[in-house]
Amino acid sequence: MIPKAIVVILAGLSLGACVTAATPEPAPEASLKPRDRELLAKAPYSKASIPAPYQRHIVDYHRNEAPGTILVDSDARFLYFVLPNRKAIRYGVTVGEEALAFSGIAKVGNMAEWPGWTPTPDIHKRIEGLPAHVEGGPANPLGARALYLYANGKDTLYRIHGTNQPEYIGSAISSGCIRLTNEDIIDLYTRAKVGTPVVVLAPGSGGQSPMSGARVAAVGNN
Repeated sequence: MIPKAIVVILAGLSLGACVTAATPEPAPEASLKPRDRELLAKAPYSKASIPAPYQRHIVDYHRNEAPGTILVDSDARFLYFVLPNRKAIRYGVTVGEEALAFSGIAKVGNMAEWPGWTPTPDIHKRIEGLPAHVEGGPANPLGARALYLYANGKDTLYRIHGTNQPEYIGSAISSGCIRLTNEDIIDLYTRAKVGTPVVVLAPGSGGQSPMSGARVAAVGNN
């Protein structure tokens, strides 16, 4: 009969061999400004329970993008901010029809806090009754922050932004570009800058299903 202590040690070694190490980041509230706290307190939605795979994590990163790069995998509903030492922060996202409108390499051409939203003519055609413009705030569909992507010096009309519908993180819905929870887009905004490279994987070329793979440690609760 194997002593209980040895069984525990062997079990620990076996688990350690298949678990990906993770380093916690600051909780989401660490990046909030006083205005963020004020506006988020007025959010017209309930605090959503984000499924564990789509909560913010630090994961091993096996692609070759340089640290400081953003990579969007709309197939898997993930966005990665690449860190040094082959690590990345992985955020869960919502994708929509516009997520299929651009793939390739772009850069952050503009950034905005609590941006206003002007629906495009195409969106007006699809959704009747929209206003011409919505001022920034907690009810705005762009949420707390927006990163505007440019390619070849031109606006791609592709956005990475917050959301006033956090319950759809991990899903594909009928409209919108790439949406993160407001807490996550605020965190990403503090890491990105104008000129940050962005790689958007083409549909069908994304990675592993978000509901499987190595175990990782959640970074905060959204």
